[in-house]
Amino acid sequence: MARSESFQCDVCGSQKNHNDLWWLAWTDCFEGISPGDDQPLIKLTRWQQRQAHEEGVKHLCGARCAGTLIDRWMTAQHEDPSAHCESV
Repeated sequence: MARSESFQCDVCGSQKNHNDLWWLAWTDCFEGISPGDDQPLIKLTRWQQRQAHEEGVKHLCGARCAGTLIDRWMTAQHEDPSAHCESV
């Protein structure tokens, strides 16, 4: 039996169709010389089915929603400029 998957844009809620060209985004850590120098960063890449299932990955339907997500992330970074990467 074939497995049916559905994905929604994490910004606008649109449903992904099979042939749609979507994007994936997630946060990561830019490591400084010492842990106190670590800086959060955001990454963006083309849709890859396998990575779409990874924890913490955001699904984005296009440039407008990618821009909105990045804008929200930047605003959060400005609200807490001393934020460092979360330790795992």
